Amino acid sequence: MSDALSFHYDVDGESFSSAGQASAGVKKNLRQLGIDPEIIRKVSIAMYEGEINMVIHAGGGEADITVEDNCIVIVLTDRGPGIADIDKAMEEGYSTARDNIRALGFGAGMGLPNMKRYTDEMNISSVVGEGTTITMKVFF
Repeated sequence: MSDALSFHYDVDGESFSSAGQASAGVKKNLRQLGIDPEIIRKVSIAMYEGEINMVIHAGGGEADITVEDNCIVIVLTDRGPGIADIDKAMEEGYSTARDNIRALGFGAGMGLPNMKRYTDEMNISSVVGEGTTITMKVFF
């Protein structure tokens, strides 16, 4: 590939049933491009975790994916409450999800750790009261 391809998705923050649509769309697009299935799996997991986080914590957001020559770049942006303590939020099991979210089986505090685990690079930029941008890269 010499020209980067980009995909944009709006993540609806109103419903858990719509969460996962962006990651499913990315999976389909990457398959059509002939990307290695293991790379697709990593991208799909990281994307899904990010979508769920946007639904749980931020009322939705946007996902922008760029397929470059040697990597896939995922940028997730929301206008939620922001992350006050990024180091704490990266701890497995730490969650600020409400009890009603946990009762649905979400909010176990594994979203951000899994996003980091399944990507090669991850950067979180967050301002309390303004929102969060997470940039992830998966190299191939």
